[in-house]
Amino acid sequence: EVQLVESGGGLVQPGGSLRLSCAASGFTFRDYAMNWVRQAPGKGLEWISAINSGGDSTSYADSVKGRFTISRDNAKNTLFLQMNSLKPEDTAVYYCAISGSAPAGQGTQVTVSS
Repeated sequence: EVQLVESGGGLVQPGGSLRLSCAASGFTFRDYAMNWVRQAPGKGLEWISAINSGGDSTSYADSVKGRFTISRDNAKNTLFLQMNSLKPEDTAVYYCAISGSAPAGQGTQVTVSS
């Protein structure tokens, strides 16, 4: 059974930083590209970043490019999202997902507010 457990969210002031983690189990993590997606209140899912299986190719939505960095540790079956220069519009529940699949975890809440 695929399990993805997101953590690291919280309340942060505008301009602040957070690092999200996603612990993966139940599949061969190193074989799969992974995504981060988010869902803001009252809105649908928004793709924000992807990374290939080896971790050497990444892509970002324009809304987060230059502020967020995706990475992975295949030895520890963990996906990361470093978020800097956070804005109120980044407030959302953040999910990790296997590329091509819907999120499987509970997500982690990120709230950016002064």
